[in-house]
Amino acid sequence: QVQLVESGGGLVQAGDSLRLSCAASLRTFSNYAMGWFRQAPGKDREFVATIGRRVDHTHYAASLKGRITISRENDKKTVYLEMNSLRPEDTAIYYCAADSASLPTTRVYDYDHWGQGTQVTVSS
Repeated sequence: QVQLVESGGGLVQAGDSLRLSCAASLRTFSNYAMGWFRQAPGKDREFVATIGRRVDHTHYAASLKGRITISRENDKKTVYLEMNSLRPEDTAIYYCAADSASLPTTRVYDYDHWGQGTQVTVSS
C-alpha cells in the first residue's frame, strides 16, 4: 500500500513562510517524479510544482514562480515545498503526488499516487 503523507500546513499570516513535507512509502522513491498541487474551495485542483528524478529538473506554476521551491531528499523518501511571502489567495489544501514515469509533469492525471492533503490557510 503506497502512502504519501503531507505535513507542515497550518494557519499563517500574509507574508509568512511555510515548508510542507511529504513522506512517501514508495520502495523506489528516487525513480518517481513528485508533484505538489493545491485545491481551494470551489475550484479545480491546480498544479503548483514538480520535481523529476534529477533534483535540478523542476517546474513551477507561472503564477507562483519566485515564491516557491520544490526539493527532495531521496534517502528520506521525502519531498518538500517551501513557500514564501504567502498571500490569502494561497489558501488551499495542498496535495503531494507521485508519478512513476519519472519525468516531471504538470498534469493531474499523470500522477499515480496522491496524499490526503494538508490545509494551508493564510490570513490577511
